[in-house]
Amino acid sequence: MIRLLIADDHPVVRAGLAGLLSDEPGFEVVAEASDGDEAVRLAAATRPDVVLMDLRMPNADGVTATVRLVAGEAGTPPPRVLILTTYESDDQILAAIEAGASGYLLKAAPQAEIVAGIRSVAAGQSALSPQVAVRLVERMRRPEPETILTARELDVLRLVATGHSNKQIAVTLGIGESTVKTHLLKVFDKLGVADRTHAVTLAMERGLLA
Repeated sequence: MIRLLIADDHPVVRAGLAGLLSDEPGFEVVAEASDGDEAVRLAAATRPDVVLMDLRMPNADGVTATVRLVAGEAGTPPPRVLILTTYESDDQILAAIEAGASGYLLKAAPQAEIVAGIRSVAAGQSALSPQVAVRLVERMRRPEPETILTARELDVLRLVATGHSNKQIAVTLGIGESTVKTHLLKVFDKLGVADRTHAVTLAMERGLLA
């Protein structure tokens, strides 16, 4: 029996998935969560084999919750995470995979594809929708642009890495808060990321931050 936890902030979507999967032989839906924080809490309480994770949710989003689950916050061995979402941008796909997700499927996928993906992930394999697989291959083939951050952009990113808010960064550097936001947007664009966490992580991986 494959124990499932469904994490999605839309009650209708959760109910639909729960009904669909409960009718499948060998599946048991043990919990439903409306955000990433609740997903981690319920995973610790119910110990599912697979978590079906949406990306955009209040409080902790799907990527953040995936990082926490994979790190063992809900117990070890950690559940395997299968992203099930309507979003398929390059940044979102890469962020989810880098966070430790075992698969990435779209909600619009046929029922058979979703069921097969869950079984694959539960068995220790990966599951990618055809559209996502194509996007990943294209992204990997794309040459990595040289990343050059200005001294001020690095100053801002270092303060982000130590937990400073935009307002605190503005006071520390003696610049306007709007200027901080402008610097961060340029950093995001140069690094090809969509948020502060991934900007810091990628900058550290590339040796841009000590």
